[in-house]
Parts: sequence; structure tokens; C-alpha cells
Amino acid sequence: MFVTVTPNPSLDRTIELPHLVRGAVHRASSVRVDPGGKGVNVARALAAAGRRVVALLPAGMTPGERLAGLLEPTDVTTVTVPITEATRVNLTLVEPNGVTTKINEQGPRLSAAEAAALTDRACALGTGASWLVSCGSLPAGVDDDYHAELVRRCRRPGLRIAIDTSGTPLHHAVAAAPDLVKPNHAELTELVGRPLGSLGDVLLAARELRARGIGAVLVSLGAGGALLIDRSGEYHARTPAITVRSTVGAGDSTLAGFLAAGGEGPDALRHAVAYGAAACRLPGSATPGPADIRLDDVELAPTPDVTLALSGDAA
Repeated sequence: MFVTVTPNPSLDRTIELPHLVRGAVHRASSVRVDPGGKGVNVARALAAAGRRVVALLPAGMTPGERLAGLLEPTDVTTVTVPITEATRVNLTLVEPNGVTTKINEQGPRLSAAEAAALTDRACALGTGASWLVSCGSLPAGVDDDYHAELVRRCRRPGLRIAIDTSGTPLHHAVAAAPDLVKPNHAELTELVGRPLGSLGDVLLAARELRARGIGAVLVSLGAGGALLIDRSGEYHARTPAITVRSTVGAGDSTLAGFLAAGGEGPDALRHAVAYGAAACRLPGSATPGPADIRLDDVELAPTPDVTLALSGDAA
């Protein structure tokens, strides 16, 4: 069983536009609302892959109720911690060429008691799981070391812990040495404090994280695919160029694909890249299912080409 923790979930409202002009009036081509937040997205993708998954999240007021309601028809078991303030609503504007503009609300402020209840519930659920996956930004009222504290408090034999976050919370999480971290290119660049212009630069940075006690480092690289370093070796995988419809949730699907395929080794990396690419071909934060996955498109290199230039990453 997988347990995902999303401290700052959201309702994701996605509007597709024929074009985007600042200051102009627009008519939407389509509108959709999805349950959102990184851990929620991972849970949805794992469930679509046929894995048993529990999504833990704080839920407040009408947006929180709607978020939980949108998850009901899925195969995700949802566990909510009631909070006083409203769950956030995020807006995504998507243009036909795949350019995505996101406007994320800051989210609610959790009381000390609400934050503690979320942590306690996560550790309780983790006792029956093989993976605990804590993801995303932190709402006001929650300490920057929240993800790291989950690693320290919930760690036990038989449970592996994955963290996907950014900024200061990622710095704290790395210090706690989880079993897996999944930064993207920009997040890894910020973490190590230097430019990472080539795959070789990314490889060196990922090795540094491994040397600090982290079990595996999975770096999503947008159009550059993904790089993995774990006990089985060092690998790079990518797909040929695709037509991108939306990048929202692509990194989350990458993580879900990796975990669904065992969370280790080159085959899991192939699935990770296939899932990330599938998410990019779908609208909004839609979740890829088995029919969307194109494993044969993934090119796997057991020895990464350190000369490959990189141009940034949004996943």
C-alpha cells in the first residue's frame, strides 16, 4: 500500500485558451476542475495504475469538501484532517502550444493542533504501508521542516519514505535522508546553489545528495527526460519530442510511475518517464492511465551522456 501526504492540497481549475493576451478579455475553449496538490496527483496516478493508495490531506470549508468529493469516484482512499480555513483553489491557463501559466493561492493557515493531527495520522497510516510519499508546498502555520519531521517520526523497518518538495522544505528533507527525493531541474539547481547546464552537472549534484545518505535521487528534466541514481546504478531516460498539452502534474506522474514500477532501478525509471510524458499529452492535471503509457517510446541509457545540454524544467 502507498500513502501520500499533501499538506497543501487544492482544487485545480484549468482553462484552455486560443491565445493569452495581458489585459484582454478571453473566451475559454474548455474548463475543467480536478483534485490537486502534488501528493493528490501522485495518489490518483498510482490508483489509475492499479495500486492500492491512501491520500491524506487537510480539508477545509466548501473547497475542501469539493476536493474530497472529486476523489470519491476514483480508486483513491481519501483520509481528511478537518481544518478551519478553506482549502485553496489554483488556476491554470493553457495555450494551444502547451505554454502553461499557473496562479497558485497560498492556501489556508493550519493551527498547531491541525498540523500535529496531520503528522500523527500520516505516521499511523504509514504503519500499514510500503511507501509514505510526502509532497508539495507547506501552508502557513506549518514549519519548514514538516517533510523532514515526517521522515524522522514515521521511519520504521519495511517503510520507505519519498519526498517531493522545493525550497527550504527540500533543504530540511535532504538533511533527514529519506529513501527517495524527486527534485526537478530547477529545484536541484537551487538546492546545490550552482547552475546545472548539462546532464553531467545534474549527475554530480545527484551524487552529492546520495553521499548525504539519501537512498535514491530521481531528477525530472522536462523535455530532457529524467535521471536516476540509486543502489542499482546511474541511468538517464527520455522520450522523443512530444506535443505538450499541459505540464501540470507531469512531475507528479513521473514520481507515480517510478513508484508503481517498484521504486528502484532502470525499469522504474522507464515507467517514470513514460508516465511524465503521458501527463504532458493530457489536459489540465488529468491523470494518465494504462492506455496512455508508451513504454516503447522511452530511450534508456545505463551510462548518462554527461555532455547533454539542458535548458530547464517545469515538471
